[in-house]
Amino acid sequence: MHFVTAKSILTPRSMNIYRGCSHGCIYCDSRSKCYQFTHDFEDIEVKQNAAELLEEALRKKRKRCMIGTGSMCDPYIPLEKELNLMRRCLEIIDRYNFGATLITKSDLVLRDLDILTSINKKTKAVVQMTLTTADDELCRKIEPGVCPTSRRFEVLQACRDAGIPTVVWFSPLLPFINDTRENIEGIVDYCARSGVRAIICFGIGLTLREGNREYFYAALDRHFPTPVVLTSSTTDGSTTASAPTAGAGTASLKELYQKTFGYSYMCSSPHEAELMTYLAKLCRQHNIQLGTDSVFKWIEEFPDTDPLQPTLF
Repeated sequence: MHFVTAKSILTPRSMNIYRGCSHGCIYCDSRSKCYQFTHDFEDIEVKQNAAELLEEALRKKRKRCMIGTGSMCDPYIPLEKELNLMRRCLEIIDRYNFGATLITKSDLVLRDLDILTSINKKTKAVVQMTLTTADDELCRKIEPGVCPTSRRFEVLQACRDAGIPTVVWFSPLLPFINDTRENIEGIVDYCARSGVRAIICFGIGLTLREGNREYFYAALDRHFPTPVVLTSSTTDGSTTASAPTAGAGTASLKELYQKTFGYSYMCSSPHEAELMTYLAKLCRQHNIQLGTDSVFKWIEEFPDTDPLQPTLF
């Protein structure tokens, strides 16, 4: 890690305390060259004056609102255990009676449940948790530096018990890896049992561009070396994969991605339409809101009640 003195923290209502990440998720778009990292992604840049900048910014704001964390970098990377920058920022948000929302994959957020509860009692706090696979073994391959999905489910339960609303990012779903009905069933079951309010899903697939594409392909070679069968049996003629059989043409998973998607930015599952329909059906059955813009709108809505104004009753 290395420390910097930042000039600002809110852009305009979200903050990234850290730049870079050590979770090691194989699909991470933040590795893309377009973000112009001038240091190794794992050499995390720490905005050492983040709390001071946040307090200055909130003091100047005329109207209270929700303050969030950006999706580029997880605020609860292991470094946060010793640096406590996210906790200090939450304390400031609580002191100035703003709302808070954050997105993470880490159970370290439980450390700050006391502050989030305090914020939520006065205004609003929302915990957004990323879940990509219901299979813990697969999770350890594609998200090796963070707690498994079953532990994140426990985090969602703890938030529910504390009265803090939660949202799940069901993204990305990796074609030929976790783009299955069984995985969708498992994630929605976790969400239903933990009282999740909404699921954000951008579609069944992932994005690949220069920087993260190379990292992703190297990870496929490490973790998925078994060849798969190449077929074109879908109604739209797209390439599908299955376990190898005698005499069938096979390829590595990386080669399958290259054959199917080339250098496309958006790599959608061949079964995206069917799986999105199934996801929507399950969400309706469990009364879970599914969307993107509509969910973000709810997250960003600041409650009408002013904690500084007395009520009549």
